[in-house]
Amino acid sequence: MAAQREPNSRLRETIEATGCTFEALAKDIRRIAAENGETLQTNKSAVSHWVNGNRQPTGRTARYLAEALSRRAGRTITETEIGLHGGEAPTEQADPVLAATDLGRADVEHRRFLAVAAFTAAGVAMPLAYDHEATARMLRARTGSSLVGAEDVDVVRQITAAFSVADERLGGGHGLTTVTAYLADTAAPMLRGRFPNEALRQAAFGAVAELTYLAGWKHHDLGQEGAAQRYYQVGYQLACEADPHGHAAWMMRALAHQALSLKQPHYCVDLVEGALTRGLGRVDGQTEALLHITHARAYAAAGEKPAAARALLAAEDALLRDDGPQPSYSRVSGPAAGTVASHTARTLTDLADHVGTEQQHRDALVRWDPEKYKRVHALTYADLGDSLAAQARADEAVAAWSQALTLMEGMTSDRTRKAISSLRSTLAVYQRRRVPGAAELARRAREALA
Repeated sequence: MAAQREPNSRLRETIEATGCTFEALAKDIRRIAAENGETLQTNKSAVSHWVNGNRQPTGRTARYLAEALSRRAGRTITETEIGLHGGEAPTEQADPVLAATDLGRADVEHRRFLAVAAFTAAGVAMPLAYDHEATARMLRARTGSSLVGAEDVDVVRQITAAFSVADERLGGGHGLTTVTAYLADTAAPMLRGRFPNEALRQAAFGAVAELTYLAGWKHHDLGQEGAAQRYYQVGYQLACEADPHGHAAWMMRALAHQALSLKQPHYCVDLVEGALTRGLGRVDGQTEALLHITHARAYAAAGEKPAAARALLAAEDALLRDDGPQPSYSRVSGPAAGTVASHTARTLTDLADHVGTEQQHRDALVRWDPEKYKRVHALTYADLGDSLAAQARADEAVAAWSQALTLMEGMTSDRTRKAISSLRSTLAVYQRRRVPGAAELARRAREALA
């Protein structure tokens, strides 16, 4: 007969310290798993078994358990601290070049490295404690012998630009393996070479940082948030070598943006304030506006309405400045005016201003090229429909959602799938009320999700 395991006293004590029930903890775990693209059926009985030592959480569940407790406690809680071992992802690489290479190879070869990665609220704050100077000294000490030229850097930028365009039209799943293989095999190793001058070295690190961001963005679009966060963190480290002011600030924005989209505003205000401290006076007006609008979203998510309003005005003022050129790292998000309008709408949604939200979504639609930014248009129409539904304008909501579904056809994107899924409960109500077009739209939604 197998020996009875000892109760996990560390886990029990940690749960008791957070003051949550087994049922509430199980719900948190299911939600965090969903953030990372996984559906779990964890219930209070499972938590009880873990505490009593009868079973151990399997797969990535241990990571989700530690993250759930971290969020409850307001500090980082590791698996080791709660008496679980062997399930944690590899620790953060001190060398961002090696980390970028490992991430890319993990994507291509399906290693366990990314399979156990989970988004963590604590990970959002990584730039706030990062020692850039120590990393810079280490990277310069490891320079290789091969000479890197301007053409090498230009090719990285061209490949990033091409796959960014494809990503907007076809979704994050299109070309992900190609992008990450190129990052691991060619782009990141290039940073080990010798550069004829400091300007080219900075340009090379900036180009690879943008490619790393693209890989993270593609994972985010697929709902693989743990992997996306890892890429964003490495992208931030690389950006510090390229431009510790503007580009690094932009990558801090990326980490905050991801957290806000997951309804995890912890550290976001501090992170964006840090980005603004770095960037103000050193970036163009378009880029500054994008930092301010993320600041507004962070304040709104934290319930700080006056501060959110001030940040919205700061974004509008920055947009009026004509002091470019806008760098490639911030152009990747599309026209700044369209992005500001879109994120103003999301800020106003958090502030329950549905009329203002509608107007901003409509403004965003006219500022984006519908062919070049097809996915943006699709998601904006979905959000527009939500704001119309919140105003009890059912016919118009159905029309907006119908346009969204048409644009989403053929995309490999978890974000579009979630947008479609979110419509179904409201459409069920509309069908009972016999709202014109609701039944047909519900059928299309079912087929799109099948």
